[in-house]
Amino acid sequence: MRHREPKETLLERVQFEAKAKDGGGTLSFEAWGYEKEGKTIVTRYSMAYINRGMYRGDHGRVLGYDNSHGQHHRHYRGRAETVKFPGYEALVARFQAEWRDLARKRRRK
Repeated sequence: MRHREPKETLLERVQFEAKAKDGGGTLSFEAWGYEKEGKTIVTRYSMAYINRGMYRGDHGRVLGYDNSHGQHHRHYRGRAETVKFPGYEALVARFQAEWRDLARKRRRK
């Protein structure tokens, strides 16, 4: 008998506008996965910082992380690079730190 993973469901979908003092733009997070043995398993995710005032290419995506196309990767101003996946929570923390750094630099200008 084959063992099947539980059905994947939407775990999180959040989108909000960043305040002007925080650089403006839109932040969005989406995660899909399932619960197994009391743990949340994230199977698909996407995080993006959209700000056409900072970058007009790639539909305004200044920064993003996702695991589409079977690999974990980071988008930055139109370029993509493969990244190691330390876990979903750690990657969210990295994304937030990078976004805050971009906002800080934008405020200084």
